[in-house]
Amino acid sequence: MSNESKHNLAKLIGMDIITVGRVPLLVLLLIFATAMGVVFATHHTRQAINQKDVALQERERLDNEWRNLLLEENALSEHSRVQAMAKRELDMKRPDADKEVVVSLK
Repeated sequence: MSNESKHNLAKLIGMDIITVGRVPLLVLLLIFATAMGVVFATHHTRQAINQKDVALQERERLDNEWRNLLLEENALSEHSRVQAMAKRELDMKRPDADKEVVVSLK
């Protein structure tokens, strides 16, 4: 009889949940689904923020490199430096005014 009463008790609890506890069970499932949605949304938001931080760091690195390249270009293209290198390395000199030739294009 005790085995039969345990079986009946489990059956009674199951029937009670299905019939009387439909609304609380449905609310519990909806709360669980909503909580899982919040967890997934938070996870994706954190991933997006992390990707944004990585992109900002990369942009900052590229900006620094760009500034350095501009400084290097300005230093290398300085007229006095180019003129000094032409004299020193290529043995060039400024032509006299009477040896200059002006070419005009029409």
